[in-house]
Amino acid sequence: MRLLVTGGSGFIGTNLVQSALDKGIEVLNLDWNPPLNAGHVPQWKEWDIMDRRSTDLLLAEFKPTHVVHLAARTDTDVQDDMDAYRQNHEGTAILLDALKNAPSVQRLIVTSTQFVCEAGYQPGHDQDFKPFTLYGETKRLCELATRNAGLACVWSIIRPTTIWGPWSLRYRDVMFRVMRKGLYFHPGKGKVVRSYGYVGNVVWQIERILSAEPAVVNGKVFYVGDQPIDLRTWVEAVSRELVHKPVRYIPTWMVKSLALGGDVLKSVGIPFPITSGRFRSMTSDYITPMDRTDSALGKPPFSLGDGVRETVRWYDSESASARKPELIDTRQKGSGRQP
Repeated sequence: MRLLVTGGSGFIGTNLVQSALDKGIEVLNLDWNPPLNAGHVPQWKEWDIMDRRSTDLLLAEFKPTHVVHLAARTDTDVQDDMDAYRQNHEGTAILLDALKNAPSVQRLIVTSTQFVCEAGYQPGHDQDFKPFTLYGETKRLCELATRNAGLACVWSIIRPTTIWGPWSLRYRDVMFRVMRKGLYFHPGKGKVVRSYGYVGNVVWQIERILSAEPAVVNGKVFYVGDQPIDLRTWVEAVSRELVHKPVRYIPTWMVKSLALGGDVLKSVGIPFPITSGRFRSMTSDYITPMDRTDSALGKPPFSLGDGVRETVRWYDSESASARKPELIDTRQKGSGRQP
């Protein structure tokens, strides 16, 4: 196997690249940001997904047999301009066209998101969409482009749920830091069921898709992550491992008030650990259908405890060196880079 990972400098990509290296697999990371893990620099080439010529050259040079396309802008900050996410839908279309002309490619995974369907909406089939953000809409377009690309290789689409684990700077910089300072409070004690996923299990699922019989995975869509869980169970496990104490709970209305204040601070460029978006995430069910994934790929190997322990170990021993990647806005003149 010769594995090409686009967006391998990101959170999931960093874990996937490391797993490939651990297995002795030759891997190339194409990303316009340097790796989060400095040890992965030898596997990285700077790359602009919007640059078709450089993509063709890199494919011809590396001759990948397996491709995992993770590269994307994944925030939901912009809600009024699709061009802010051009690298998602337009970039994926460029990559797909290049892959059609890369005869070495045998397998392809294209990464979508659970956000192609809003919380509470259970899709009736793989092309039943209900996105609620521009990010989700661009990923819907990515899925359609993949289906319509006329690919000769075996291809699959994955929809990550809410993924956590080592190399997640979001959890490092917000939840873990706040919890270590003794400032974390959970809103109420009501049951909130979320589809979360430990990144080690997601990497395992990706690797299973890459090696499964074509009939099992070709043209299929898989949510990747773990079975839905009561959010309190996850938060309590993190708290007991990170600070050796149970979580403190406060009334929901108090957290909502803090979130509104956080919105104001965010609007003037002052970071705050809780905003309305984060509040909704902590108090709303978001359940994705995982049974099909488990049936096709098997049960993932890592337990909640395994994942929490490894994440806290990373946080304490390695996380300080990771630098937040640059957000490149493709709307700005000259924002794209040439490898």
